[in-house]
Amino acid sequence: METGQQNIKKFGTFGGVFTPTLLTILGVIMYLRMGWVVGNAGLIGAWLIIIIAFLITLCTALSMSAITTNIRIGAGGAYAIISQSLGLEVGGSLGIPRYISQGLAVTMYIFGFREGWLGIFPHHNAFLVDAAVFVGLFTIAYISANLAIKTQYIIMMVIIASLISIVMAAYEGSMTIPSDEALKWGTFKGSPENNFSGSNFWLVFAVFFPAATGIMAGANMSGELKDPRKSIPIGTLWAIGVSFVIYMLLAYWLATSATEEELISNYNIIIEKAYVGPLIIAGVLGATFSSALASIVGSSRILFAMGQHSVLPYSNFLAGQSKNGQPRNAMLVTGILIFGTMLLRNLNAVAPLVTLFFLVTYAMINIVVIIEQNLGLISYRPIFKIKRWIPWLGLISSVLAMFIINPTISLITIAIVLAVYWYLSRQNLETPFEDVRSGLFVSFAEWAAKHTWGMKKMQQRAWKPNLMVPVRDITGARGNFEFLRNIASPKGSIKLLGIAPDEENDSMTLELDTLAESFRTKGVFSSWTVINTTEFAKGVNYGNQALRGAFFRPNIVFLNLQQHDDYETELRPVIRECIRLEIGVLLYQSHPTALLGQRNTINVWVSNRQNNWSLGWDIGNLDLSTLIAYKLKRNWKARIRLITVIDDDKELDNATEFLKSLINLARLPETLTEVYVGSFKEIVIKAPQADLNIFGMDENLSFTFVQDMADKTNSSCLFVKDSGHESILA
Repeated sequence: METGQQNIKKFGTFGGVFTPTLLTILGVIMYLRMGWVVGNAGLIGAWLIIIIAFLITLCTALSMSAITTNIRIGAGGAYAIISQSLGLEVGGSLGIPRYISQGLAVTMYIFGFREGWLGIFPHHNAFLVDAAVFVGLFTIAYISANLAIKTQYIIMMVIIASLISIVMAAYEGSMTIPSDEALKWGTFKGSPENNFSGSNFWLVFAVFFPAATGIMAGANMSGELKDPRKSIPIGTLWAIGVSFVIYMLLAYWLATSATEEELISNYNIIIEKAYVGPLIIAGVLGATFSSALASIVGSSRILFAMGQHSVLPYSNFLAGQSKNGQPRNAMLVTGILIFGTMLLRNLNAVAPLVTLFFLVTYAMINIVVIIEQNLGLISYRPIFKIKRWIPWLGLISSVLAMFIINPTISLITIAIVLAVYWYLSRQNLETPFEDVRSGLFVSFAEWAAKHTWGMKKMQQRAWKPNLMVPVRDITGARGNFEFLRNIASPKGSIKLLGIAPDEENDSMTLELDTLAESFRTKGVFSSWTVINTTEFAKGVNYGNQALRGAFFRPNIVFLNLQQHDDYETELRPVIRECIRLEIGVLLYQSHPTALLGQRNTINVWVSNRQNNWSLGWDIGNLDLSTLIAYKLKRNWKARIRLITVIDDDKELDNATEFLKSLINLARLPETLTEVYVGSFKEIVIKAPQADLNIFGMDENLSFTFVQDMADKTNSSCLFVKDSGHESILA
């Protein structure tokens, strides 16, 4: 088998869309249940049922027409439409159940053909009839879609002949009941199966509605159409229009040709009332065979399309094609599925699933159009335009029809779709085309940004560490990878800001891209950009200034103090500008040998608050320090120790109570506290050992103090300045 599409036969509107769609709609329900529908609902009720059913399918057909004239639709029909809009996961969650349901539909059409055949030849073996029909269907479909289309032309002539037989009967005087007597609302007496114990409008609607669900038969051939953008809308809408007129006229003929008792008790009433009864029997057999043929050809194309996109296991095999472009491997698998379901002999329990999967697909196509219309993306400019209310009407009516037909099976259907989506969403499928999900997420983000802009109080409760990390030395950034990840994880983000001269731009770009990807792989969202400059401080400050008006702007700048940094000319200007812009600052001094130790304990140094030990919303430059300590505690599974040094032992009780209140209000369980009386410079040397010491700072923080703290604590140190927009008490 080959996977190319060379020498593939392409079809036009009439053969590829109109014919299979029309023949699927004019199916066995028209011949064997239309009389029962009119007998129960009356002519007015039957017309109303036909109108509602076709209105649902028309809205979906219009939505499908709009979306197919906006994209390059590939093989798979509705699966291709939904996948190209909402991604392979959503497309596959509908494609897989719909493929299986179409396989079940083929089996039910075979069983329907058998019932009609046994009505003529009652002594024939039922299973042999089924097997013969299956072999015929499979052979035609396996050879080529071209042969299937030519076979459907023959069947169309048979169905036209059967309809002519009805017209001739009317011409010869079969319509003996006056119109004023026929034009009435039904009494809904029920059926022979329930001993005429009664029915209702929606029960009759549920029996008729599957007749109107064949509008996807042509769309399933999308990969083998000469011009799907043109053929799918025109062919589908014409098929709906022609079949609607036929059903409406047929209902009128039945209401004026047979009594209510005849209609509800005799499923073969059309055969008896037609001018040439055997032509109606041929029409029944032709309709079931044609519907089965359209379904087997269409379902194999859905499976083939999912194989092309690697949605299923053994996708390379499923995507295999013959030299003339036929999906032979997918057809073989479909044939095995159909033959296997034939062995069950009774599919009544799962029959509603077939109709309901069609309705779920209809609903999703309408959802696709609703999303496209409301996102306002410039890429959505269909040639076939529809009003905004049409997909909404299609969506609501499809969902209502599902629950009218069978509420329990509807819930099962939705559960199956969700289960398949859950499975596919964990398979890391690679979408080979662009979809609207990014636009959808951006629209949600824009909506959120517009509705939360300026709500600073909310930002304190929703605070997350969104770090900007200036990078001049990629080696130093890699060395702090885990530390940065532990600060940001799980919901924060890291923006890498490369500072490089023009000649080093390419290498810096590649290295930052790799590093950002590593952060994302580890569960922290990361992005990057490069500013071309030789002046580190100006590059960082320009970046912060440019992002000041953005909604998703960094709220912390992380500065990694290294030996080659000039603290006074490169880092201090950045610290001062961050303070001016109200951006938090983390200045990290790594200990050359201790590094981050065992990551078991974090000391947070609380400044002396002499004569101001009351705990309000403003706790000074302590919010960000405590928040960072808490993030590290969770990710390291470490302990926090709050330490304060006072110079007056009279303040001992106040200081101790302050730390306890802070722990309580900040919800920091299992936090240690230490209160020392004496000189800070002396206490810091003999304080309990920690893997990281966190100190507050201001814009006048000296380089000497930074070095002294790392030496005296014999640990790595983090110097923190609040932005003023975070709160540990929120």
